[in-house]
Amino acid sequence: MSRLAVILAVLLAVAGVHPAQAAAIEEVTGFGSNPGRLQMLRYVPDGLPAGRPLVVALHGCSQDATTFGQNTGWTRLADQIGFALLLPQQTTTGNPLKCFNWFKTEHTTRDQGEALSIKQMIARMGADNGIDPARVYVTGLSAGGGMAAALMAVYPDLVAGGGIAAGLPYRCAPETSEWTCMNPGVNRTPAQWGDKVRAASPAGGTRTSWPVLSVWHGTGDGTVNPANTRELVDQWTDAHRADQTADVADTVAGYPHKVYRDPAGRPVVESFEITGMGHAQAIDPGDCGTAGNAYIVDANICAARHMAAFWGLEGGPSGPATVTLVNDAARDGYVKAAADGSGAVVGTLETLGLAVGRGTDGKHNRTVLSFDTAAIPAGVTVTRARLTVTRKSVSGDPWAANRLLVDVRNGCFGGCGIETGDWAAAPTLPAAAELPRFTTTVTADLPVAALNRSGATQLRLRFEQAHTSTAYVFVAGGTSATLTIEYTP
Repeated sequence: MSRLAVILAVLLAVAGVHPAQAAAIEEVTGFGSNPGRLQMLRYVPDGLPAGRPLVVALHGCSQDATTFGQNTGWTRLADQIGFALLLPQQTTTGNPLKCFNWFKTEHTTRDQGEALSIKQMIARMGADNGIDPARVYVTGLSAGGGMAAALMAVYPDLVAGGGIAAGLPYRCAPETSEWTCMNPGVNRTPAQWGDKVRAASPAGGTRTSWPVLSVWHGTGDGTVNPANTRELVDQWTDAHRADQTADVADTVAGYPHKVYRDPAGRPVVESFEITGMGHAQAIDPGDCGTAGNAYIVDANICAARHMAAFWGLEGGPSGPATVTLVNDAARDGYVKAAADGSGAVVGTLETLGLAVGRGTDGKHNRTVLSFDTAAIPAGVTVTRARLTVTRKSVSGDPWAANRLLVDVRNGCFGGCGIETGDWAAAPTLPAAAELPRFTTTVTADLPVAALNRSGATQLRLRFEQAHTSTAYVFVAGGTSATLTIEYTP
């Protein structure tokens, strides 16, 4: 067993965390319109509580989802760490070689094709298993890695992190032949690669929060050239506004390993070069995975476990710990007023949700959420704060030529209960984040410096411009709104 696995076992024992028990991989049908014609399989450890992470694992060409999930070690890690596992399955109808169509625009565009099918599967996991929407991670091997990169790019508001083994950067194809992308690969500047990511989702050009990425590649890969590691690193460091010089360059289990940090010092991209390995994902059967498959190779290092650690899944020894705070229903609500803030009154339709935008009465609604950020463990360093909001209904198009902004107040806007003054009260940080157009849930990173470590932190949702006609969104209040905090001791 690797040293990393031993450390994890000790940490779990010390923390009193008991791994969930083994379950079975099962197929799920009727999860949505499924435009990509994929099959949905899932593995949920018995007794897994709500609020746990979700890992989406995408197989390579000619593979099947069940074998991939088991042989790469993801099912074992789901039991040990405690997360749900989604295993999309390609069919020969969708691709004769059972490859995910990472190279086709109709399958790698937001809310189209295979990308939408997988998004619908994630929504089904949320409905059935109560996963934490702020901790959804995607990983894949080869063609699955190419599709993982696409999901990261088109759904940065849904995906918190990715892990790509022997894969390729987003939108290398179809601009270039997929065969050329695979080998010898395509060399573009970091900005050119990053622009492709920024163009893939709403408000991508102004987004400040992107999925973190762990990249793995064998130096002897003759199918997908190892040069693609460099291109993936360039693409995602540029998306994070980081430079392309490694902040850490060391060896792990004897293999070259690099870490790249964003301007705030947070690790956002890492890479592993598995010396001599061909086109495969690395496993360590003493720790995770089962050897015997040409594309899943015993290299004495478990790629899946290291990916999970880099994402910061609870129990990952090298990643940050997390705590998820739920919105205080007794302190949330919405206030409506004229466009200039006059005549403010507290909204009374909370059974429908919390309103943001212009209602049928001509009033402009603003929503206040409240979190007990004093519950963050004392003495730790907070590295990330990620807000998750769920939509209940919408009228008109409130995002048309407009932006849904989040103001942050270190403390309360007023007396902490919802009150008329909350509509215009000064925030600590105005427009600290933006929530792009969303149909189910959306996430956004908030500046950690604005959090009140000794009491409440309140957030106000408002549209930047006053609407001239009815256009609003109702978001879910109470515990449906969450604030996920990442921290290190």
